[in-house]
Amino acid sequence: MGLSEDFIALMRSHMGEEQAEALFEGLSQQPTVALRFNPRKTAHLTLNREALGDPVSWCPDAYYLDARRAFTFDPLFHAGAYYVQDASSMYLAEILRKYGSYKSPEPLVALDLCAAPGGKSTLLAATLPEGSTLISNEPIRKRAQVLAENMQKWGYPNCIVTNNYPQDFGHLRHAFDLILTDVPCSGEGMFRKDPVALQEWSLQNVQQCAERQRDILRAILPTLKPGGLLVYSTCTFNRYEDEDQVCWLQSEYGLQLLEERHFLPGRDRGEGLYIAALRHTESTENTESTETCCIRGLNVLADVNDYNCQLSIVHCPLSLSYDDAIRYLRHEALHIAAPRGLVAVTYRGLPLGLAKSVGSRLNNLYPQEWRIRTTYSPTDPLPDFFV
Repeated sequence: MGLSEDFIALMRSHMGEEQAEALFEGLSQQPTVALRFNPRKTAHLTLNREALGDPVSWCPDAYYLDARRAFTFDPLFHAGAYYVQDASSMYLAEILRKYGSYKSPEPLVALDLCAAPGGKSTLLAATLPEGSTLISNEPIRKRAQVLAENMQKWGYPNCIVTNNYPQDFGHLRHAFDLILTDVPCSGEGMFRKDPVALQEWSLQNVQQCAERQRDILRAILPTLKPGGLLVYSTCTFNRYEDEDQVCWLQSEYGLQLLEERHFLPGRDRGEGLYIAALRHTESTENTESTETCCIRGLNVLADVNDYNCQLSIVHCPLSLSYDDAIRYLRHEALHIAAPRGLVAVTYRGLPLGLAKSVGSRLNNLYPQEWRIRTTYSPTDPLPDFFV
């Protein structure tokens, strides 16, 4: 891996010689693969433990894999039965366990500010107390559409996907119990997965990212409730985008640092990640707040409740074979007899989407933008996570 001299020097100055060398060695190794199961959708399925590696110790329902699988060709992946996610990012579950529920089962209102493609939002949805509301936001339109797809497939209620910039939330003063800011960064933790991140890295880019991160935090902090939890994370290693930002939050806004942790390739089983949990210590006296469920003024792309309702009101479910499920996910017509009208298409008990039966054929209503586009046969083994 062609690490730049500036990056090598920066890591040595921030970490010391020994830890920096261990990091460089870790970045030359193969990335780990992990996934997290959807407890709402897999309760009726039996795990094939022989296909799974060690559990991820800090996240329920999560496991390492010995190698990648051809996830695209697994109908259960498209049905939202599991999400493929870096194990380091799953440490959010431990943060929420320690600090997010406030030792109470009461529903929360949460915001994932920079949420695409949806890994941390699906984890939030599965971890927040029952009845909580989650706004998953992504400023970039194309990425927000991918986020909307993943959140609808994950299927948890009370999840709303929006396409807004941080400043667009300014009218929602003291609206959120929990805000996750997985901010844009210089991407040092993705070097071994993303060659573009390696090529584009520079000291100038680090500085620009640090400035942008503070702009994002300034815009969104007024929406955090007194006593609320801010989770700040990056996929990078340098202190300018990590520890220095947390120190700034403490000195500038009086936030209380509860925990911070670095994940480093070569030392931890996962990609690079920095994550910190901070408590808003502002007094609740004389603080006005917005209605917690207010999304007025936001650009809403999808409401998962609407998608769930579409699937649930159809009274005719049709179970597909594996081959027919793949044809359906490719948006092909299926020559299958079924009662005329709208039918819910399922695979192993999980809904894939809708179709319209005309008697001897199903007109495919799977969203065009979600379809499997590739036509080649997989070279990686197919997933076999359930018996």
